[in-house]
Amino acid sequence: MGLCACATAYAEEEPADTAVWNRDPLGLETVVVTATRTPKALKDIPVVTRVITAEDIQKVDATNVKDMLQQELPGLEFTYSMGQQVLNMGGYEGNNILFLVDGERMAGESMDNVDFSRLNLSSIERIEIVKGAASTLYGSSAMGGVINIITKSPSATWAANVNSRYEGATKEWRHGASADFNIGKVNSLTTFQMTDAKALDLGEDSSLPTYGGKSYNVKERLIWQVTDALKLTGRAGFFFRERESGMVSHERYRDVNDGIRANWCINSLQDLEVAYSFDQYDKSDLNMLTHKDIRDYSNRQHIARALYNSQLSTLNSQLSLGADYMNDYLMTYQFADDHKSRIQNSYDAFVQWDYTPSRHWEVIGGVRYDYFSAAAKGMPTWKLAGMWKSGLHSLRASYASGFRAPSLKELYMDFFMGGIFMIYGNPDLKCETNHNFSLTWEHHGAIGDKFKYSTTATGLYNFFNNYITTATVIRDGKSGQMYTNIAKQQIVGADLNAQLHHISGLGTKVSYAFVKNIVEKGKPDLTAARPHSLTWRLDYDHQFSPNYGLYVALSGRFLSAVDVTEYTSTQLDEMTKTHYDGYSIWKLNLSGRFLKGITLNGAVDNLFNYKPKTYYANSPVTLGTTLTVGLSIDIDKFF
Repeated sequence: MGLCACATAYAEEEPADTAVWNRDPLGLETVVVTATRTPKALKDIPVVTRVITAEDIQKVDATNVKDMLQQELPGLEFTYSMGQQVLNMGGYEGNNILFLVDGERMAGESMDNVDFSRLNLSSIERIEIVKGAASTLYGSSAMGGVINIITKSPSATWAANVNSRYEGATKEWRHGASADFNIGKVNSLTTFQMTDAKALDLGEDSSLPTYGGKSYNVKERLIWQVTDALKLTGRAGFFFRERESGMVSHERYRDVNDGIRANWCINSLQDLEVAYSFDQYDKSDLNMLTHKDIRDYSNRQHIARALYNSQLSTLNSQLSLGADYMNDYLMTYQFADDHKSRIQNSYDAFVQWDYTPSRHWEVIGGVRYDYFSAAAKGMPTWKLAGMWKSGLHSLRASYASGFRAPSLKELYMDFFMGGIFMIYGNPDLKCETNHNFSLTWEHHGAIGDKFKYSTTATGLYNFFNNYITTATVIRDGKSGQMYTNIAKQQIVGADLNAQLHHISGLGTKVSYAFVKNIVEKGKPDLTAARPHSLTWRLDYDHQFSPNYGLYVALSGRFLSAVDVTEYTSTQLDEMTKTHYDGYSIWKLNLSGRFLKGITLNGAVDNLFNYKPKTYYANSPVTLGTTLTVGLSIDIDKFF
């Protein structure tokens, strides 16, 4: 297989009665790109990668991307802070986990996370997750891992889908549609999604805001195969969300993005990719009395990048060279009056060498250098990963360094938070850095001619410096918070995954994650990572005839108890540990496929009616058992 396909690859439709057994049920042949930025089969890459496939997305029947990730990945949880949802994955907060869409960064943030409601489930082909430092390939914010959302590939001829889903707890309607067609050498994919949800009533004792609101999301992607060697991809998107945050004021969020990418197959051994992307994310407040819509936040990013790959056939290796430039503009009400906006330019270059000395061994090494104009400083990162495989066994080991540059908000913030205390930026902040080590053993095989199985065990160790958080300061006789670098911390963890599939369509998947933050004696642990978590799924999938198929699944997740250090005084002079109980939530899914193109879904979520004693920052937002129903129609399959 060459480095690039010299023509557009179209997805071939699989016959409806094809057995699951013949579709690589363990997913080992899935081609992924995130860990190395070049296409490789999942079983052949030295860096451990988890993949959530389109089939998984359909089976889980999640409400949104956040629910999908929580149901599939142990060690990942969304909690609340300052009225916004925040991410914790493997002991790392959301600003250390880099979210990408087709390899491109997303502008805008909300409590150090991207706006996850921008992500449209119906347009996703797969989600690739790489845990651990990935800054050598992706730069800042990838010190805890990368989650890359890959959109659907072009169809062979044409495809069209309409779908609708209703969720009982929030009375949320989600409607979507997509159209994919080819005209000669041009392919077009258009997707649309809208949601309308009511607020959850958690009671008077709840400190969690659960606002209702509406959102609209439309995207267009055009692919032009100019020649067999040259392919151009253009994209554009618009997103709008209105949150009913009060009777007098509504919060509005908008995003406009576009980009163009050129892929040139120079020859069978070399390829070049050049791309430009633009993304602008805005926030505004709509006064319901005056109907004035005032924008008070805007993050705009211009990104240019290039990636060159060359296969050195005489050395059984591949060389990758890349460079990126980003112009990052931020305007926010959280800056001082005399500086409502700030700009930062960043530049980087990297090299990666992928060497395969024999069929049993593969080694990848890389180095990168990033420069940031705001701090006038640079940051080098490097990695080394190796893989040994023999028969049904493989062993992976890797070391990588990572970093996160201080954001413009952390450098220059000057804001009176909620009329209670000030939050100050710190222009002297240093980059967060970390060193990540991992060791993975994998075994896969078959039991007779009926079962296929896969087991994976990974140990992780992270050591990082200059962790950025807020610390109490006294200015003008009043307590406030200022961003600062704190002492060294360590994260140790382990992941265990097992899959088993029977030729009849019966399968099971279990994943466990352990994580522990180690801080210096006397220093508070400000993270909210639960030490133990587990996800599982037992399912049955069978196509009884060309016109009827059935899918049934019982799935769930368990999170252990955790003690979180939190401020208990508005003067920011008292901290205490708050205990959050462990909990488990189960889900029953039932899906029927009719007449080749109609899918009817039903689910009972929170099957055993779990409700937390109190609703606070680390509590799951659930009112108990809820029902969802959905309908999806693939129009093209009727023709």
